[in-house]
Amino acid sequence: MRDLLKLEEAAIFLLSIYLFSRLDFAWWCFPALLLVPDVGMIGYLFNPKTGAFIYNFFHHRLVAASVSFYGLVFGNEYWLLAGIILFAHISFDRMMGYGLKFNNSFHHTHLGGIGKSGKN
Repeated sequence: MRDLLKLEEAAIFLLSIYLFSRLDFAWWCFPALLLVPDVGMIGYLFNPKTGAFIYNFFHHRLVAASVSFYGLVFGNEYWLLAGIILFAHISFDRMMGYGLKFNNSFHHTHLGGIGKSGKN
């Protein structure tokens, strides 16, 4: 099952690359912006609960869908770019096993434990 889910995430990531190619931005923007949603980890400087909330906000598909929808409705390529980057980043993270965070630890995710201390 885990491999099937990773395959699904890979398909979404590839679709994101295709959708990005349909926008009028330089090719280097995609890899340059791909890790920007990880700015959500800054919340962990305060505490795990704040960190999880901010991280999960930047890694939730409803946020990505809302940003993309706004871009589509108003014909704004910058919002579309942001939505595509969010979808791509989320899918890439989940292919690597990084999921949405629980309040108690960065290593405790909805996909299981991550890191040396989080492995089951």
